[in-house]
Amino acid sequence: MGKKQSESDAKIQEELKNSGEIPNHIAIIMDGNGRWARKRGLPRVAGHKKGVDSVREVTQACSDIGVKYLTLFTFSTENWKRPKDEVSTLMRLLLKSVKDKCDELMQNDVRLTTIGDVKSLPKEVQKELYDAVERTKNNKKMTLNLALSYGGRWEIVEAVKSITYSVCEGNLSLEDINEKIISENLTTKNFPDPDLLIRTSGEFRISNFMLWQIAYTEFYVSDVHWPGFNRKHLYEAIRNFQKRERRFGRVSEQLNKKDKGLKNVSSLHKETV
Repeated sequence: MGKKQSESDAKIQEELKNSGEIPNHIAIIMDGNGRWARKRGLPRVAGHKKGVDSVREVTQACSDIGVKYLTLFTFSTENWKRPKDEVSTLMRLLLKSVKDKCDELMQNDVRLTTIGDVKSLPKEVQKELYDAVERTKNNKKMTLNLALSYGGRWEIVEAVKSITYSVCEGNLSLEDINEKIISENLTTKNFPDPDLLIRTSGEFRISNFMLWQIAYTEFYVSDVHWPGFNRKHLYEAIRNFQKRERRFGRVSEQLNKKDKGLKNVSSLHKETV
């Protein structure tokens, strides 16, 4: 972030804004760091380091074009199973990235938040994240949400525990439990559901990511490995998204011109559940 926007890029963004709705919330499964490195005869860590540059560029582009929420699947609950050396490297890279980029987040009016079992991260990483979240909490232009030690099943289990506790304490009855109650007990309770989910590296898997939240999310799969993914690829995904007809359980004839294919998930979903 912080790089001056070129005239050509500004023109592309203006065209996108005029051609359809910009997704309010984009979520990205950043896949392919290791494969990107392997194709170049480099160690896996080189892919992770280059992937940080893609995070920076895509975050800047989302902020410039008017995306309000960007969620990045940064480190999953399953990633703890990777070799210890790689996990340690990822933690060091995360620590350095948060330290180095906080000033840029402030300059660009971007708020940093996290979801996941952050308490399982190393203490120094937790502290750096906490400081960055506190420092940026009043920023308004966009929210950058990092999913760290996160898994969709873990999140749902935690929500079930929380709801069960409320029932046992007498603060909630079984009859009160509905979709709204479940959503309010998820780590994403303060965010709208994603409008667009991008997965890089050509894989067609959800990989335990936001299982509840993506019920009506549009999917876009890019063959590009994450370290090679840039703003051009992001714009391609948004163009594709703008061509979709988002019916949310309705039929085409029920959609009026105002909301046909363009309304964001959170507002239309509320009308149809």
